[in-house]
Amino acid sequence: MQAQSVIGAIGNTPLVELESVRPEGGARVFAKWEGANPTGSMKDRMALSAIENAERDGDLEPGQRVVELTGGSTGASLALVCSVTDHPLSIVSADCFAEEKIRMMRALGADVTVMETPEGKIYPGIIDDMERLVEEIIEDTGAYYHDQFNNPHLPAGYAGLAEEILADCPDLTDFVMGVGTGACSMGTARVFRENSSNVDVTLVEPEESPVLSRGETGSHNVEGVAVGFEPPHLEEHLYDDVVAIPEAEGRWMTRQIAAEDGLFAGTSTGLNIAAAKRVAAGRPEDAAVVTVAVDTGLKYLDGDLYREE
Repeated sequence: MQAQSVIGAIGNTPLVELESVRPEGGARVFAKWEGANPTGSMKDRMALSAIENAERDGDLEPGQRVVELTGGSTGASLALVCSVTDHPLSIVSADCFAEEKIRMMRALGADVTVMETPEGKIYPGIIDDMERLVEEIIEDTGAYYHDQFNNPHLPAGYAGLAEEILADCPDLTDFVMGVGTGACSMGTARVFRENSSNVDVTLVEPEESPVLSRGETGSHNVEGVAVGFEPPHLEEHLYDDVVAIPEAEGRWMTRQIAAEDGLFAGTSTGLNIAAAKRVAAGRPEDAAVVTVAVDTGLKYLDGDLYREE
């Protein structure tokens, strides 16, 4: 495949069957390997959709600065797209997120402000604190706020992901996906609902912050999920169930799929696959459960995820 620029390499990622995860007598389990995107993350799809639509609608002027708050994957994806489309980028991040992601954003040309957090953990209220820094940047530079929590273009960025899954897995019965802002889970679910009423959608959150299943928040170290409030892009008619997975179980699963299936990813992927295994255990052998391997494990080597036994 020849691409005019690196953004032409976004999407068309492989769907991988995970033999080690399939429960005895249960459904097959597949993971959409989004680490194959240019920055190693599914967020490349979202960033491209957001910037293209903002330019099309006149909300983002040529050469105008973009600003966003992010734990890293969204920021790296925006940095990639902004570098190609000639938009300077400012990122507000925090020290509870992987250092590799912060270095990657800077390598791709973004200006990154890193906020200190209590105990280096994600905590309720972190988004409000980061937004205050974003507002200062907007006031100082006149930047366009990408605003992943309210940007209406983000769910549509994942329509291609759903279409690829349906093409590669026509017998799809279940889609399982962790929820942060809800853009990916809702963007894919909408396409599934439009094409097949027989696909069940299950959302995933960490047991330590079960916002959807029990209305509770808490601190955890799973980047990209459970932001401490109800996901802003959530639409209740687009999903069927919610599963809460303990962070420790997700971390263990992340290491298992790396060692046994060669799928090298981060903790949110581990939560997804642990939840997919639970769903598959309650389905017949001819069912097919698909989840998303969100990003590459290369972004987590500085932390303790792959240092644990």
